[in-house]
Order: sequence, then C-alpha cells, then structure tokens
Amino acid sequence: MPLLKRLEARFGRYAVPNLTLALISGQALLYVLTSLPQGAHVENVMLVPAKVVDGEIWRLATFLFMPPAIGPLFVLFHFLLFNLYGTAVEHHLGRFRYNLYFAIGYLANVLAAFAGAAILGGFGPDGKFELAPIAASNYFLYGTVFLGFARLFPEYTIYLFFVLPVKIRWLAWLAWAMMAYAVYIGGWLAALLVGASVLNYFLFFGLDHVREARAAHRRIAFEAKARSALKPPRHECRVCGLDSDESPRTLFRYCSKCAGQVCYCPEHIRDHEHVAEEAKATR
Repeated sequence: MPLLKRLEARFGRYAVPNLTLALISGQALLYVLTSLPQGAHVENVMLVPAKVVDGEIWRLATFLFMPPAIGPLFVLFHFLLFNLYGTAVEHHLGRFRYNLYFAIGYLANVLAAFAGAAILGGFGPDGKFELAPIAASNYFLYGTVFLGFARLFPEYTIYLFFVLPVKIRWLAWLAWAMMAYAVYIGGWLAALLVGASVLNYFLFFGLDHVREARAAHRRIAFEAKARSALKPPRHECRVCGLDSDESPRTLFRYCSKCAGQVCYCPEHIRDHEHVAEEAKATR
C-alpha cells in the first residue's frame, strides 16, 4: 500500500500510543461514574446526532467510551479480552495503522448515524428540518477490533468460563452471524450502522479474503483435474458403443485374438469380428 506508507511517513508521529489502553481507561472511568448513585447517565454520553446538532458536541467523543451494560465481573473480563485483542492488533499493524484502523471505523460510524438520523428525520411544525432522535452504539465498532484479531490469529484459543477451549475463528464466525442477525431484524438502518462499523475491517483485510478465495478456487480446480486424471480408464464396446460411464457395473473385457487393446461388452465379447493387425493388413 504505497498510499498507506506515505501517510504513515507523514503523520505517523501523531499516532496515539497505547490506544487500546486509553480506550479501556475511558470505558472503565465511565463505567464507575455511571454506577454511582449520583453519577453520570449513559443517555448523556451516547451518540445522538440530533443532540449533537443542538450543541452537545461532546457526544462525538464520549460515545467511544460507553462501557458494556454488564456486571462488574463480566466487564472486567471484557476489558481483559479487549486489551488482548487490541494490543495484539496494534503490535501487528503498528501504532499508526492501528490508529487509522480505529479512526476509519469511528468516522464511518458517526457519518452513518447522521445519515440514518437525516433519512428518518423530517420537517417540524415550525418548518425546520429535524434529525430523528436515534442513538448509535460503539458495540460493532469495538467488534471490528476483535474481528481483526481473529483474522490475524485465527488459531488462538481462549477458554470460555476458564474451562471450554474455543478457537478464536469460531467466535469470529459467531460475531459475523450476530451482525447478520442484527441487520435482519433491524432493517436498512442496522445495515447502515453495521456496514459502517466493518468498513475498516474490509479496507484492511478485504484484499486478503479476495486472494484466499482465488487461491481456494485454483486449488479446487487443480484437485478436480487431479481426480479426473486418477479416474479409472473409460471402457467402450467396439460393436455397440456402450461405455463404462453409461454402465459402470458392466464387466467389459478385451479380446485376446484382436490386434491391440480392443474392448467389448459381455454381449459382444464372443460375437464379434476380430480385428486384424494393421501391419499384416497393409502387406
């Protein structure tokens, strides 16, 4: 990717180091604040385009730190796993490319949220156009980090409930299935938000999937040719034309009195005109 290399050479020094840790720290802080009796409310940090237009600009940043709505033990497990996934992807891609990977997903999510709110919006009683009050989640955006990890390390094994070993690639298939189901039940708006979330994944790993598909096609074609070459020889009766493809259970035989390898079906093996040697026929 010459363009990516040029961007990295020019803007690489601005990349945020340890981005995964920064995201986890923000999520953990917000999780604690929203857990306090008089703490923050999640509704005030969600990405709601209509609220952003009204002046609540902070939502463009705070929605990134929305923690999952799960218990303390599970949220700790979530942070540990995300640290594993994000750190591994960042180490493999490099600081700048990992920042770019996440930034593309972020911008695509924001644009998709505003596009969906605009499509569902309309003109109010005062004749002013208003965005629909929809909210966007960071769930699928963070999911793309997991998908990137599964793409890079498909054989990595995690232990569900510290007991059941599962290859990470199977969990990735489950994640894709959950996204597909979200699109199925959520319609075009869910498709827009999910598509925006996985845009970064396909920009970074889409070509690898295309190459693998082409390689798989070539392998299948080669194996088909190999199987064809290893197929048993085709037998065909010289008299009636019956062959072993049409009648695979027929016992074809070769006449020892005919010149060369001449095949006959059981009906004509004893009732046929013998083939003379060409050399003797021409003398």
